Amino acid sequence: MSEARQMVKDVATYFEKGCGRCDRFDTKDCSALQWGEGLQELRSICLAQGLTETSKWGAPCYTFSSRNVAILAAFRKDFRLSFFEAGLLKDPESLLEKSGPNTAFADSFVFRDVSEVGQHVEIIGQYLTEAMSYAEQGLKGPKPELDLDMPEELAAALDADPTLAEAFHALTPGRQRGYVINLNGAKQSATRIARIEKFRDKILAGKGPLDR
Repeated sequence: MSEARQMVKDVATYFEKGCGRCDRFDTKDCSALQWGEGLQELRSICLAQGLTETSKWGAPCYTFSSRNVAILAAFRKDFRLSFFEAGLLKDPESLLEKSGPNTAFADSFVFRDVSEVGQHVEIIGQYLTEAMSYAEQGLKGPKPELDLDMPEELAAALDADPTLAEAFHALTPGRQRGYVINLNGAKQSATRIARIEKFRDKILAGKGPLDR
């Protein structure tokens, strides 16, 4: 695996070169560098709230009471601050957006212009304070009922392997959906079976199909 494909393990490198997930790492095309000013502003807000900064999954992650609270991310068209237990947040004005089509709850402040961060400093701080209170109490967000079109091959694999079944059902709803969508995308049963075998270690590790 080349250096460009290795997720960075420290926050300083993220802000200097990017996350390391793709070949744009440490280039002018890196999303983390293009949105660097906005990401630094979000970083300052998180630190001002008293959150602890660390690096997880190649990105700056902010914790409180040893619990994950929020994480930064940068993409080509936007950058964002995402919350881990978004199902607990009140979000009365619906300011949060879903991070993806398979996300159960709106979980992210999404910015498409750097100037937007400065306009939301106070409200971001309020959301972080709320999330920190839940972390301090050890609360976890609700798990929504999943309406999954479970492939027969996956159902059979889970029935035959209690360890795999326990790990799969412990995954976040989004990760469960990710596996189901991936497997349903295969036309042939043999392909789905092969993918399940390939995914087994990731499921046991608590990861989603796209996680490294």
